[in-house]
Amino acid sequence: MKKYSYFCLFFAIIVFLSSFKDKTKKDEEIRLEGNWHFEIDRQDEGISQKWYNRNLSDNIHLPGSMAEFLKGDEITLKTKWTGSIYDSSFYFRPSLKKYREPGNIHIPFWLTPARHYVGAAWYQKEVTIPENWKGKRIVLHLERAHIETRVWVNDKEVGMQNSLVAPHDYDLTAYLAPGKQRITIRIDNRINKINVGPDSHSVTDHTQGNWNGIIGAIALQTFEPVFFDDVQVYPDLKNRKAIVKISVENSSLKNFKGNVSISAKSFNSNNSDQTKEVVANFSVSKKSKNSITLELPFGAGMLSWDEFNPALYNLNVKLVSKEIKTEKTVSFGMREFKIQGNHFMINGIPVVLRGTVHNCEFPLTGYPATTVEAWETILQKIKSYGLNHVRFHSWCPPEEAFIAADKVGLYLQPEGPSWPNHGVKVGLGQAVDQFIYYETQRMAKQYGNYASFTMLSAGNEPAGNQVKYLNEFVDFWKAKDSRRVYTGMSVGGSWPVIPNAEYLVRGGVRGLKWDKTLETESDFSAEIQKFKVPFVAHEIGQYCVFPNFDEIQKYTGVYRAKNFEMFRQDLADHHMSDQAKDFLNASGKLQVLCYKNEIEKILRTPDYGGFQMLGLQDFPGQGTALVGMLDAFFQEKGYVTAKEFSRFCNSTVPLAKIAKFVYHNNESFNATIALFHSGATPLKNAVISWTIKNEKAEQLASGSFDAKTYENANGLNVGNVSFPLNQIKEASKLNLEVKVNGTTFANDWDFWVYPEVSIKVEPSIYYTTVLDDKAKEVLKNGGKVFLNASGKVVKGKEVVMNFLPVFWNTSWFKMRPPHVTGMLIQDKSAAFKNFPTSYYSDLQWWDIQNRAQVMNLEDFPADFRPLIQPIDTWFMNRRLALVFEAKVSKGKIIVSSADLGPEVQNKLASKQLFYSLQNYMNSDAFNPKNQLSVELIEDIFKSPSKEVFNTYTKDSPDELKPNSNQNKVN
Repeated sequence: MKKYSYFCLFFAIIVFLSSFKDKTKKDEEIRLEGNWHFEIDRQDEGISQKWYNRNLSDNIHLPGSMAEFLKGDEITLKTKWTGSIYDSSFYFRPSLKKYREPGNIHIPFWLTPARHYVGAAWYQKEVTIPENWKGKRIVLHLERAHIETRVWVNDKEVGMQNSLVAPHDYDLTAYLAPGKQRITIRIDNRINKINVGPDSHSVTDHTQGNWNGIIGAIALQTFEPVFFDDVQVYPDLKNRKAIVKISVENSSLKNFKGNVSISAKSFNSNNSDQTKEVVANFSVSKKSKNSITLELPFGAGMLSWDEFNPALYNLNVKLVSKEIKTEKTVSFGMREFKIQGNHFMINGIPVVLRGTVHNCEFPLTGYPATTVEAWETILQKIKSYGLNHVRFHSWCPPEEAFIAADKVGLYLQPEGPSWPNHGVKVGLGQAVDQFIYYETQRMAKQYGNYASFTMLSAGNEPAGNQVKYLNEFVDFWKAKDSRRVYTGMSVGGSWPVIPNAEYLVRGGVRGLKWDKTLETESDFSAEIQKFKVPFVAHEIGQYCVFPNFDEIQKYTGVYRAKNFEMFRQDLADHHMSDQAKDFLNASGKLQVLCYKNEIEKILRTPDYGGFQMLGLQDFPGQGTALVGMLDAFFQEKGYVTAKEFSRFCNSTVPLAKIAKFVYHNNESFNATIALFHSGATPLKNAVISWTIKNEKAEQLASGSFDAKTYENANGLNVGNVSFPLNQIKEASKLNLEVKVNGTTFANDWDFWVYPEVSIKVEPSIYYTTVLDDKAKEVLKNGGKVFLNASGKVVKGKEVVMNFLPVFWNTSWFKMRPPHVTGMLIQDKSAAFKNFPTSYYSDLQWWDIQNRAQVMNLEDFPADFRPLIQPIDTWFMNRRLALVFEAKVSKGKIIVSSADLGPEVQNKLASKQLFYSLQNYMNSDAFNPKNQLSVELIEDIFKSPSKEVFNTYTKDSPDELKPNSNQNKVN
């Protein structure tokens, strides 16, 4: 049996190798990966000095970039970056002086490459052309080059290409003869010739970096002189056929007469399907092109592609005559992505987009992955979080990303590689106007057959005469290619609407209005009513989390996380390095809570087309925007899993409309249960059930709703839940869970219940709102003082705390508030015995935390830790407190900058926390660790903070400039 197994394995290997050899023989090529001669052209003199006619003096390995092989310049304070910097404080803050010293440069704005170079560089390789290549068409294939390439064969220039989205292919047939030949490539990564915008993710240091080099496949490829210039497949599901448009070029001196044939076979599904071959006569004159359109019928077994069943076909196209036989394989899916009213439709079924923004984050290489396996890993991770959509912000990924997305089942929105806002504008006749057309046409030709390529945008957040320009752009594409849907550009809420756009990716209708209360009843219905096309929320979230310093060790490639290193050391300088992991987890839990509530608000809004998060993963630039549940490596940070996240972000999500989350036990908890469903089929005869449990997982109530069929839609009504709370006799956290029975779909919400308590000040405690003489006397005599310092803080007055955390990051937005990324709570302290809480600020903290003052403890002992500690922005790392305890003189004190006291009767959580703190003060457990002087505490209410933020620059992001996003044509 073993021998038989070995024989089968041996036979399989022989068959595999044989097929590989056949393919190689049919499409011969010379792979050019490996060592190349190389030279930097700093003075831009290589062309005039004919460097292509001599041996270059250095060496490099391709595929790769200059920085990857330490070619270029060391990073200094004078490095001329490609990317906007709006916070110059790094260059001036005294506390950061050590990071500006030679040998210790730490750039905070983005990841730091090993080397930096913007300009011309030359790459050169000798190849030997076989004799049997005579009569073949020979193409130099550069899968992705950055940015402009010029090619010479020996001393003859072949041409020049500029593309950020597609391969640079050069026809070298007329330049190559059998024998040894020298190929020289000049690559220029400056953006001044065709400026797509220095912050475009196709070029900027904020994300992939403005690298110089060639990545992916590099080869000399041979083809028959009569060859397929283009093959495009247009599915027609209604009529069970595909329209195949074939363009053939004849580069020979002979007329071609023969036939063309097409057939398709599925290759990645449990069910298989194969069409019959369609054959047609075909001819093309010498040195010319011709095209033909054929219909390919499918039978009853036709397989369609969508996110649930991503079935794919290989189309085999053959061109045959007596002298020539050539063929091409094209992967495609039978799918139709259309719009009906304000809904996206996949194969006639409504679909809501649940997306994230991919910004070209590749911290090991500094350039995008060019293997299917790497992209599958990324896209499978994205899909595991319940998402079905990816927007590529101002860049287009290589072909391997589309191949992987087709297999995984995701709807993609690649974009023209432009953010024409900072230093460049559209519609004014600048080079970028035509370049966007060229690039998007290259994208459609190169990737247009991939089923996942469902949407197209011209880029991100433009300036200029944008309405006219983008209307014409959308009209051009609607007329040209019906396989996907088109918008103008992805924009924020203050940009003008593009009337002709088939769908909108737009801000303005997003976010959580938690300035007055917390609830999950409201939706965005009123705001989206004025839009008659699908509305996709632009860049939702952007909720910051504290840095994960364990991530630093992952940077083993071309980038170093010098920004993280600086933030870590600054945290240590502020005596809090031991709290880094706690800050990460506490801020992370709040971040997830915010994403959950914003996503649910969209999912309960009828007719909302979808959302694009910014993001599932961190953004490494623009000051360092740590907005993701995943890091820049698409790996989890430890505070939420894909399984947990997909409870509230999935194709089916139970929802609960809840008026508030903190209750008195003489009330009833009421919730209206709803459902979001965007499935392959309706949920038929679905039974939805609910349970309410306490923290001991004891079931307090349960119920279910009658079986019902739920079609695809947002905010479908299910029924009501009511639970009287009079059985709750002590302060408790309860949990409502809603399930779709017989499935894995479930979601839950915590809420808090407090009994009636007296918050009269106990005789043993002196309650005061100022640190007056009586308070000092009580402390001197060994008594207890509760100081409610709300509204009295001076040291820390500049720090603004909302319940919602920092948006994007405080560096990019010039320290625009809020400045706090949540709170770390000493939840194991007896101070919270009567106030159920975890270590992070959950919803019950809202009326305590939101807009409360914080205290800056910059002069307190290094080991001092408050009971409730707001987590400052990592650009400042101030040691903050909301509530702290200490020994003073012979007495003990609790100081609160939150409004806690007997006067606060209308805020249940504040009232309950004050009750719990009083009980704690009257217990033996009240034994603060630190001894402080009265003067040190008094200083909080007298002296301002010693370190105050200053951006040292007048420039700012467009979002902060008045009328910056309107039609500026000057």
